Amino acid sequence: MRPGPHNALTDVPGLRVGHASLEGPGAMSGTTVVLAPEGGAVAGADVRGAAPGTRETDLLHPGATVQRVHAVVLSGGSAYGLAAAGGVVARLEEAGIGFPVPGGVVPIVPGAVVFDLGRGGDFTVRPDAATGAAAYDAASDGPIPQGVVGAGTGALAGGIKGGIGTASAVLDDGAVVAALVVANAAGSAVDPATGELYGVRAGLPGEFPAVSVDAAALDELRAAPQPPALGTATTLAVVATDVTLDKAGCGRLATMGHDGLARAVAPAHTATDGDVVFGLSTATRPTPDLPGLVALHAAAADVVSRAIAHALLAAEGVATRARTWRSYRDIVGG
Repeated sequence: MRPGPHNALTDVPGLRVGHASLEGPGAMSGTTVVLAPEGGAVAGADVRGAAPGTRETDLLHPGATVQRVHAVVLSGGSAYGLAAAGGVVARLEEAGIGFPVPGGVVPIVPGAVVFDLGRGGDFTVRPDAATGAAAYDAASDGPIPQGVVGAGTGALAGGIKGGIGTASAVLDDGAVVAALVVANAAGSAVDPATGELYGVRAGLPGEFPAVSVDAAALDELRAAPQPPALGTATTLAVVATDVTLDKAGCGRLATMGHDGLARAVAPAHTATDGDVVFGLSTATRPTPDLPGLVALHAAAADVVSRAIAHALLAAEGVATRARTWRSYRDIVGG
C-alpha cells in the first residue's frame, strides 16, 4: 500500500475539492466542497455524533430513489452554515448538473456542519450561500490545502487548533481510497501519555515526521481546554473510492471511516459532537471480491486516522478577537 500522488481525496479520479474562508473582523469560519465527477457519485452516510447538523442525508438511505450526488458540502457556522450548500446548488444548476426533472435539474448536495460560532469574535459572521459558491469556484483536482482553511478555519480539536486534513491509499490491486476531514472534536487527537498524535500510528512509511515531545509540551497538551458546551464540536469526513459500490456499500465505507475517527480522537461520538462521515464511490473500477472489500474497508479507516493527524500537523495557531488558540506544532515545536 502507498499514498496517491497528492496523498489527498483528489487522488480518487474525478473528484475536485475547493475551500473558501471568511475574512475580516470577527471572522473564523469557512466552507469546503467536494465535487463529484460528471454523472455524480454514489453516496452513503453514517451519523454517529449526538449533536449533528446535516442536509439531505435521508436521500442517501439505500431505499431512497436518488442514486447519485453531485457534491458534498462541509461547512462551519453550525446550523447557519447549512446555507452554504445553497450556493453550491446554484452553481451546479447554472452548469446544468443535477437530477433531471421536467423543466430543469435539481442538484443533489448533501452536507454537514461543524460548530465554530463566535470563535473569531463575532457570533454573526458565518458561511452563507456566497461562501459555498466561492468554494465551488475554487475547486480543483490538485493538491488540497490543509490546516486552517475552508470548513477547518474555525476548527478546534481537544482545545488546540484543528482544521482540514486529507490522506489517500492505493491498494495492491490499484484501487484508491481517500479521506478528507474537518477535525473539530470535543475529544483530543493527542495521546496524553506520550504527546503523540493518535492518527500517526496509522501512517505509511515516511509519511509523518518524528516529533519529540518534552515534559513542558506534554503538560500543555494535557491541559488544553475542552469545548465547554453541548453541541460545540463535530468531526466531519468524506471517504471516497474509485471502486464500484452501491449506496449500502457507501454507507459501510462511511461506517469504517468512523472506525478511523475513533482511533484518532479520544473520545469520539460524544454528546457534544455531531460526527458525520460520508462515503462516496465514483464507480470507475469493478466491485472487489470479499477479501478486496475487507482490504478496502481497513484502508478506509486508516485514511481517516491519517487525515486527522495531517489536520493537526498542518494547523497553525490563531489569535482572534475572542482569544488565542495554540496549535500542536506551536506546542511541540517543528
